[in-house]
Amino acid sequence: MFSKIFLSKSAPLKNLLSASNTLNRNMSSTISTFKHLSVTMPKDYVFHVELNRPEKLNAFTYNLFCEVQQCFEELSDNEDCRVVVLSGAGRFFTAGLDLQDIAQNMMGRIGAIEGDLVRKAKLFMPVIRKYQASMSSLELCKKPVIAAIHSGCLGLGVDLVTAADMRLCTKEAYFEIKEIDIGLAADIGTLQRLPKVIGSDSLARELCYTCRKFPAPEALSSGLVSKVYDNKEEMIQGALGLAEQISKKTPVAVQATKASLVYSRDHTVQEGLDHIALLNQFLLQSEDLAQATMAQITKDPNVQFSKL
Repeated sequence: MFSKIFLSKSAPLKNLLSASNTLNRNMSSTISTFKHLSVTMPKDYVFHVELNRPEKLNAFTYNLFCEVQQCFEELSDNEDCRVVVLSGAGRFFTAGLDLQDIAQNMMGRIGAIEGDLVRKAKLFMPVIRKYQASMSSLELCKKPVIAAIHSGCLGLGVDLVTAADMRLCTKEAYFEIKEIDIGLAADIGTLQRLPKVIGSDSLARELCYTCRKFPAPEALSSGLVSKVYDNKEEMIQGALGLAEQISKKTPVAVQATKASLVYSRDHTVQEGLDHIALLNQFLLQSEDLAQATMAQITKDPNVQFSKL
């Protein structure tokens, strides 16, 4: 249908393509510097975010929670970013919570405050909300996020990666939902997202109740990850290759697709259809539609889309 519509307007389309080919490809993007995150740009429009506390197995402190949220919020609005790869430096993806930091900076301070249970509980709520917002920042990021997981992904690591769009791992990787082992119910995303990611409520409950190891082959067969690599180097290259492939697509359509997938997961089919109809009434008027259609007609693999 669209080819018939646009074939009659080939001259304006050629003009659009010509203008697109003069697009400035120099990446002058800026992003904050972080203490425990390493952020690089290995390919055009692809950002690589590394958890960077290797000496502590990338365990999360309150400050790291804050950095993750800030980083993904910045990348969400960064026009030079179209895809994000998330990995961990050192020998672990993440060991989960830094229990010493939590004990000193949250439990210790709030526990020392005088007052009854209700008043103390009120002080915990903004901290829990901050942790939740940090994990959800991956899902709320407009750009697709690819989690590349090696070795251990423990506790909140599962919260983190289930908020990503795609997950890859190495063959020695394993996952553990550890919260019950430390006397908590997971409260920053795993209980809400994992059953939907793997599609098995029974398996999700087993993993949450037992805290057992969930190895790479089982993660692959259950759908938690989509591919397993022999080693970390191959996985990172695979993740960057996948990211590059996505980055060459129209950012208008990719970002609208992510928005619709996230929305539709938690709504009825009809509500999802209504949502994408609202988005597409704008997308049908985008220059990206004209460019992408002409590229399909002319078999041009080198179409370049404007920044968004």
